[in-house]
Amino acid sequence: MSLPTPNRALLGALDRPTEAFRHLGPNWYAAVMGTSIVANGANALPVDVPGLHAFAVVVWAGSLLMLLALMAARAVHFVRHADVARFQLLDNPATAVFYGCPPMAMLAVGYGTLMLGPEVIGTQAAIALDAVLWTLGTLYAVLAAAGVPYLMITRHDPGPANPTWLLPVVAPMVAAALGPALVPHLPEGQARATMLFGCYGLFGASLLATLVLLPGIWSRLAGGPSSPVALTPTLFLVLGPLGQSTTAVVQIANAAGQAAPGYAAAARAFAVLYGAPVMGFALLWLVIAATANLRALRGGMPFAMTWWAFTFPVGTCVTGASGLSRITGLDALTDVAVLLYLLLVAAWAVAGVQTVRGALSGRLFLPAVPRPAPLRPVPAA
Repeated sequence: MSLPTPNRALLGALDRPTEAFRHLGPNWYAAVMGTSIVANGANALPVDVPGLHAFAVVVWAGSLLMLLALMAARAVHFVRHADVARFQLLDNPATAVFYGCPPMAMLAVGYGTLMLGPEVIGTQAAIALDAVLWTLGTLYAVLAAAGVPYLMITRHDPGPANPTWLLPVVAPMVAAALGPALVPHLPEGQARATMLFGCYGLFGASLLATLVLLPGIWSRLAGGPSSPVALTPTLFLVLGPLGQSTTAVVQIANAAGQAAPGYAAAARAFAVLYGAPVMGFALLWLVIAATANLRALRGGMPFAMTWWAFTFPVGTCVTGASGLSRITGLDALTDVAVLLYLLLVAAWAVAGVQTVRGALSGRLFLPAVPRPAPLRPVPAA
């Protein structure tokens, strides 16, 4: 008896090509985030490698094109499939948490535009585009950080905690980390100080919200019911608030001299005293998450869009370690940043290739099907 061969045609997994828009969720912005952090991480590295800057510019340009294309595709999704869009946000907690991804993608691409875009689109255009993306991304981030938890409390039945719950509340931390880059382009005085202390406020809001959620997530991981194996990559999401908060305090300290000179020394000291121990915990968690995922891969974990969790969180640790290296002068932190960046690029390449394959076949545009395989064996009764 012969088995039917799979349909290898373009978008062959779909009944019609237009069905690609029906279930296009906010989780797709994770691919934009993962691509932009490869560019931003390369720009942040405290090393001078031939070709690295050119590579960063090319990857940034790709992330900008990805963002524009995805925003257009999501617009089609909202217009043609409003019922699905409503369900994803208001009735499905598993997809609602990914509404933290669009603002982070906007913020990361905007920052890359400011750092890498001037030689391509001009300085003034780069500043203007970053200002727009940072403003819209920050408003979106605050709305997601408040709105998604509100829906989880009042409308959703979210079930046991998992690391994806961090996505909405981490978004303001990305705004806090990338806003200080705009300080030199603001008028002196109140405008610069408002940006600086506003970023501190975003830092605090995200950090405290993360601390509220982490105990429940750890309790679920350590002693709760087993999670689907497809969620194993989301263990890397815990690195996001760790690396991004370290990046934030360093970036704020670097901008303090121009925005609030009286606090510059204190901001610099706080960046080191906060960032060094948090980066230490991030490296510890990286070992835990990597070990769990290697185990899952040996067990046959299939590719899913959750694999993009291998990229952006690791990238925030690259920018955090790079910032600490510059502010402390420690060569060891430079080595850590470089090693993390190599890990980031490898993860990005794998996730990117698999995503292209899944998108061309149409498989990734199908609605997600829960998988029963657990993260760890269930003990025998």
